[in-house]
Amino acid sequence: MRPRRSRTPPLGLAALAAALLLVPAASAKPVAGDPAAKAKHFTVSASGDLLMHRPLLDRAHSNAGGNGYDFTPFFERIKRYIAKVDLGLCHAETPMGPGPITTYPIFNTPSDLAQSIRRSGWDACSTASNHSLDGGQRGIDGTVDAFDDVGVKHTGSFASKRESKEPTFLRVRGLKIGFVSYTDATNGLSAPHSWSVNEYAASDPKAGAKAIIRDARKARDQGADAVIVQLHWGDENAQRPNASQMAVAKKLTDAKVVTVVVGQGPHVVQPIERINDKFVVFSEGNLVSNQGASTGLPVATQDGIIALLHFKAEGDEVTVRRVTYVPTWVRLGDYVVLPAKASSNASALRESYRRTVRVVGDGRGFGPVR
Repeated sequence: MRPRRSRTPPLGLAALAAALLLVPAASAKPVAGDPAAKAKHFTVSASGDLLMHRPLLDRAHSNAGGNGYDFTPFFERIKRYIAKVDLGLCHAETPMGPGPITTYPIFNTPSDLAQSIRRSGWDACSTASNHSLDGGQRGIDGTVDAFDDVGVKHTGSFASKRESKEPTFLRVRGLKIGFVSYTDATNGLSAPHSWSVNEYAASDPKAGAKAIIRDARKARDQGADAVIVQLHWGDENAQRPNASQMAVAKKLTDAKVVTVVVGQGPHVVQPIERINDKFVVFSEGNLVSNQGASTGLPVATQDGIIALLHFKAEGDEVTVRRVTYVPTWVRLGDYVVLPAKASSNASALRESYRRTVRVVGDGRGFGPVR
């Protein structure tokens, strides 16, 4: 038997229109680049050189009660700018390899520093610097192991060729951030392998920028929504960027794959500038060291900044909309890093603040934390 056909008469135009009104409209979903997509805001902090001279090691050993090294008291007063932001980046200038602990001019820092970095709230560190090769490949391997053991991401020096080829990614607010680190010098030391440390010659900024952009592009190709480039570059104790820094900065900011550039290395602060409508923090100075006027170096080597990069992600565009910074000053003796303000009670902090702001600047889209 054939199934019976429906005897329902066809809908008239009026009835058809009424029926369509009962069908719910498909919900519109925001797509990349759609103004209806809600913008995300997040803050990344980046801080200056961690340079562990002998007096700092002695103090850290005392902080630990003579059993190991505890560097966390150095950072207690600035912890809110590290642990309370969405992502905290540090610059570990010296390797943490096996063997005897040594300091200037050839550094080998206790691996306890990695644990103190983790406890202080940093999420990732760059490791490419002029001291990266102080301990050879063993020093690099020890640095990698120290950070891996405590769960701190890192890039710039590598334990294997395979690791050197893999981009480093950081996660924040559902976004994927590429992290690239290079140095323009290794104090004349030759790398054990071509992949041991990301380096470029300051004398050839064009080639250096090309290598950095290549790594940034690789990170983008693997899904990075933004790329932070952190560089150890420039002349020591110079408060203005040199010609090589400027040339690299112009090339990097002209590359679509690079979002922001942050620098360390000169041991004193240098300006923040907007180049090609992107921010370049040329040098954050020392975050902590034994350098200062009492050691025969410029008083400005006790000054530093913590740069706060304020990101905005809207649709498929992620940019740094503004940069604020926290001027810092190292109190020699206990090596506590203090925020420096114009209203500080101590004259040393007020003077440090003035020195720093005079150099770093206060301009369009950037300035000191008020």
